[in-house]
Amino acid sequence: MRYALIGCGRISPNHIVAAKANALDIVALCDTDESCMTDKIKKLELPASISTYTNYREMLEKERPELVAIATESGKHAEIALDCLDADCHVIIEKPIALSLFDADRIIQRAKEKNRKVCANHQNRFNKSVQKIREAVDKGRFGRIFYGTAHIRWCRDYEYYHRAGWRGTWEQDGGALMNQCIHNIDLLRWMLGDEVIEVAGMTDRLNHPYIEAEDLGIAIIRFANGGYGIIEGTTDIYPKNLEETLYLFGEKGTVKAGGQSVNIIEEWRFSDMLDDPAEVKARFHENPPNVYGYGHTPLYKDMIEAIRDNREPYVNAEAGRRALELVLAIYKSAATGKVVRLPMESCSTLDFKGRFS
Repeated sequence: MRYALIGCGRISPNHIVAAKANALDIVALCDTDESCMTDKIKKLELPASISTYTNYREMLEKERPELVAIATESGKHAEIALDCLDADCHVIIEKPIALSLFDADRIIQRAKEKNRKVCANHQNRFNKSVQKIREAVDKGRFGRIFYGTAHIRWCRDYEYYHRAGWRGTWEQDGGALMNQCIHNIDLLRWMLGDEVIEVAGMTDRLNHPYIEAEDLGIAIIRFANGGYGIIEGTTDIYPKNLEETLYLFGEKGTVKAGGQSVNIIEEWRFSDMLDDPAEVKARFHENPPNVYGYGHTPLYKDMIEAIRDNREPYVNAEAGRRALELVLAIYKSAATGKVVRLPMESCSTLDFKGRFS
């Protein structure tokens, strides 16, 4: 399967490694900065024959890839995805799928019209720990899930934002919740049944005066099944990343996943005692070198199989929209001081431009 990557920045090595591991025919890289492509070709030992482009439309026309991954700044995801779909490509889109619900809906509709597959790159769903927890949810081992919590306690300093001017802007990124926290926000919504009734949120910019968006977000979510969710996300932790954790509390089970990116099961307690907690903690434990984890490779495998079997990817475009919607609902609640009801038909990060001016 002919594959191309658009965007060769911070996350691109994970995509290239996943593409290689799944035996994709990597035909092209695209980035506006040629040095980024040269660097990845060298460091990841790609063939010198791989074509490089600074214009993705030219790449699409000349290379005709079957599968394209988009790993540019977030504000460009939607436009590029729509162009890829119009070029009859299947698409993997790094989180978030878009920065507005309007654009997310356009991607979903265009994919249906073109009969193409779209995968939202929420790779943490493929963590061993997360898959084990999801299995317990699907089997009803928790009984009624009362509530769940997602904590993302990370550090992002001036150098991080200074290296890429789009970070922390409403037009191209959003803040901590949209960029750093959306993976765990996706997991929380997914585990609690997806259907959200209302959201109450607060956001602030406490320690990064040089960005437009928030560096702290806190929210309470009420789900249609009667459960609740609590989100705490920040990039203000000193002096480095502390943790990303997911808790689920039910009438018959309690689980905690932690580590750098919810890749370690730290608590596993169920009334049915179907498995040994110590064994579960040992078996479903990963220690990735960074917060991106190991999920890209199985996500790519699933996407390739979805294309070949003509089925939906495990994390499809609708899942990406739901994660986006929840973050935007928190932003809207924080900006208006009111509880926000879901579903939302329209909202964009641009609606909050000037929020902390």
